[in-house]
Amino acid sequence: MSLIVQKFGGSSVANAERIFNVADIVTGTYKQGNDVVVVVSAQGDTTDDLIEKAKEINPDASKREMDMLLTAGEQMSASLLAMAIEKLGCPVVSLLGWQAGFLTSSAYGTARIKRVVPDRIKKELDKKNIVVVTGFQGVNRYNDMTTLGRGGSDTSAVAIAAVMHADLCQIFTDVDGVYTADPRKVPGAKKLKTISYNEMLELATLGAQVLNNRSVEMAMKYNIELEVLSSLTREPGTIVKEANKMEKMLISGVAKDEDVARISIIGVPDRPGLAFKIFSKLSAKKINVDIILQSIGHNGTKDISFTVGKSNLKDAIDTLTPYIEVLGASSIVHDENVAKVSIVGAGMESHPGVAAEMFEALFEANINIRMISTSEIKISVLIDRADADRAVTAIHNKFFTPDQL
Repeated sequence: MSLIVQKFGGSSVANAERIFNVADIVTGTYKQGNDVVVVVSAQGDTTDDLIEKAKEINPDASKREMDMLLTAGEQMSASLLAMAIEKLGCPVVSLLGWQAGFLTSSAYGTARIKRVVPDRIKKELDKKNIVVVTGFQGVNRYNDMTTLGRGGSDTSAVAIAAVMHADLCQIFTDVDGVYTADPRKVPGAKKLKTISYNEMLELATLGAQVLNNRSVEMAMKYNIELEVLSSLTREPGTIVKEANKMEKMLISGVAKDEDVARISIIGVPDRPGLAFKIFSKLSAKKINVDIILQSIGHNGTKDISFTVGKSNLKDAIDTLTPYIEVLGASSIVHDENVAKVSIVGAGMESHPGVAAEMFEALFEANINIRMISTSEIKISVLIDRADADRAVTAIHNKFFTPDQL
């Protein structure tokens, strides 16, 4: 007998038909003799609808009250799924995050899981119940409901799998695995059988909307084997696990991220310590910076450019603008019409010339590169947003010829 954690996203439980489809998957797993814990997201666009309802009442509602509202979405999904499982003749109980033992920080809207105390889950499994848990939520030290931010249900599922020492954590979504590129945009994209934690983490961080990056980090930390698969096709998915257990591909995937903006500080005096002062200001505001480019000093000045998420653009500009005169810089400018395109692959560590091939693909497509960032398993470029889809296709075609897939 195995313990299996199964997570179902909002599209998988979007309506009654799909809820019964999920119930069939869950009960099928249960009837094979497994203990089953299910984690669910809110149905379809429920979270967005709740946010809109809040705006109608109070556009400036406190984050605490927003969390109280948003946790209702997962509660609906969990209870409806439990009802469907009951109708199919299997014993089941639904639990809210706090009932399942999720203790979190007090950062409303972006809470972090501090620990999970799964006593109630264990008791229900001992009773041979299927346990359905609301994802995305927990309770803080003030006994207030909290939410984990977008993609938090993935993290909830992996946290349960880690603390319960599950044999497998399955993430059911509307795609049937991890692909070499977005199959909706790149016709030649192929599903990967396996991918390493590090590669999946990079792809998740770089815009591949398959798994939440926090969930991948947690799975890697606790060595939880993940399977990404579709709730609609019932076909085997992609296994995410340790890299040393599989053959390394040169490139595992191509990803794009359009939720990015570039900021440039022009005419910074060319003397030590100013870059530190700039980025320490952003760090104090919890603003993450990605690609950084500093020009070679000329005429006693240099330009410093970097990227931030669009949601952080206004805060970054507001933070730095009053500081420009103190720095001795001439101006600060920004551009939101950019996109980040990246390739990820553990195999590139031992294969020279990967960057050259990527740049050649962009050259052949007549796409200009604005900024470049590299690591051992990643190369990212900043380009015009209008060129993003063409860039992904061109790069994918360069690395993934039919005989490589």
